[in-house]
Amino acid sequence: MNGLMLIADMCKDILPIVKVIRNGVFPLIQMGIPIVLLLLGTIDLGKAVLSSEDKEVKAAQSRLIKRILYAVVIFFMTTIVSLVFNIVANYSDSDDVTGAKSWATCWKRAAE
Repeated sequence: MNGLMLIADMCKDILPIVKVIRNGVFPLIQMGIPIVLLLLGTIDLGKAVLSSEDKEVKAAQSRLIKRILYAVVIFFMTTIVSLVFNIVANYSDSDDVTGAKSWATCWKRAAE
């Protein structure tokens, strides 16, 4: 119980910042950037199709495919970060010298 109180005390100072990152910045990155990338790719492809040049259409298709891949990677980046936090916390030392368990606890509490 004493360890949990220590983690709660450590977490209370940075919890508002972690909440902003977890509930504000990450969703914005996770949803906003892929949407912008897909819209830009669609606009580029539309311009290329309207120009009726084969070379330009192929280049626009290539850019759209790259943007789709980037969008997928960015969308899953927040999930990967959360997974890494959980793995580090689960395999860290029992005395928590690295602070990984307390950081993971703050990360989980920010979602509440």
